[in-house]
Amino acid sequence: MGRYVVRRLLQMIPVFVGATLLIFLMVNVMGDPIAGLCGERACDPATAAQLKREFGLDKPLWQQYLTYMGDVFTGDFGTAFNGQPVTELMATAFPVTIRLTIVAILFEIVVGITLGVVTGLRRGRPIDTTVLVGTLVVISVPVFVTGLVLQILLGVEWQWIQPSVSPDAPFGELIVPGLVLASVSLAYVTRLTRTSIAENKRSDYVRTAIAKGLPRHRVITRHLLRNSLIPVVTFIGTDIGALMGGAIVTERIFNIHGVGYQLYQGILRQNTQTVVGFVTVLVLVFLVANLLVDLLYAVLDPRIRYA
Repeated sequence: MGRYVVRRLLQMIPVFVGATLLIFLMVNVMGDPIAGLCGERACDPATAAQLKREFGLDKPLWQQYLTYMGDVFTGDFGTAFNGQPVTELMATAFPVTIRLTIVAILFEIVVGITLGVVTGLRRGRPIDTTVLVGTLVVISVPVFVTGLVLQILLGVEWQWIQPSVSPDAPFGELIVPGLVLASVSLAYVTRLTRTSIAENKRSDYVRTAIAKGLPRHRVITRHLLRNSLIPVVTFIGTDIGALMGGAIVTERIFNIHGVGYQLYQGILRQNTQTVVGFVTVLVLVFLVANLLVDLLYAVLDPRIRYA
């Protein structure tokens, strides 16, 4: 196991470098950060040259990237164009988005897997058809529509929640935004769990366990569920980074100043340091989540061994 973890950590290095290089090039080549600094009116040549020198934008791209990566390994993600260090923006944005992502993941695990197990064990029955139709509707409706509808109904019409979230965003205020953020992924988890349960229910090892006289709940939890959860864990693990990076719409609807809000502001103002810094951390989140998913495989299925 130790050798496998070390090998995976070494494999993460070129992936991290390649992903950050691609992001850095896309952000710097496709946009003009100096134009974002000057607002609607174009900068005069002298001001533009001065700003480029101040932020190191007058150097070749490869040199800018090497400088950036050198600073990243020391914990310095640069300075936003308003003079605020990007790490300060991260310190205020990431805790909120992490709490929002935790709420969303809990919805996926508790509600999604539960519905998937129930429908997988009762395939073809009315509850199965109802859940399938419901998940199809959730997948078909855009997230911003779901968010706006819940915000209007629960926050404005019925006044069960605050229409917008307070700046500190405690867990209690993130339940509805977390449900909105997780809605599409929850539907996919439900359908994926249902399909996996229904398929493995007909396997030989399940029939053998039933023939041995094991209790039904033990057959489901110890045999059927553990093997069926492998593709579900894979999806949820890769979804962690997607939820954190894809929270732009949800955070805009509920006025949450998290990672999605900062990315939106950085893209809108062409603030390259902010965008590249936040996406760099999201790349690390993806890599760590994938590593944890691979390690969970051995917990779910003892037949999996790592060398």
